Amino acid sequence: MTLDAAFRALADASRRELLDRLYARNGQTLGELCEGLAMTRQAVTKHLAILEEANLVATAWRGREKLHYLNPVPIAEIADRWIRKFERAEVDGLIDLKKSLERKRNGKPAEGQDK
Repeated sequence: MTLDAAFRALADASRRELLDRLYARNGQTLGELCEGLAMTRQAVTKHLAILEEANLVATAWRGREKLHYLNPVPIAEIADRWIRKFERAEVDGLIDLKKSLERKRNGKPAEGQDK
């Protein structure tokens, strides 16, 4: 499965909530995942199918129960490809520069400097 499918699946807040629930407690049934949600069972089923197609959720049968598990691999691939390539030091430097320029524009002294 491509990362495009993972991005599409992650674009929906309801699906992200389901992933958060699986992160908090992996190996839940459909009924357990539905508890406390403002979605119908059918809507949760459709969201889980999309997450499975994107390889973000894996399932296993335990007797008659279908358990859902978070698969962190596609998310780790996204992090490696799209997040970690931006070195933290570089990002921190840009944030510091932005704050300094905003302070100067607003007539405030830069941190550590007097007016």
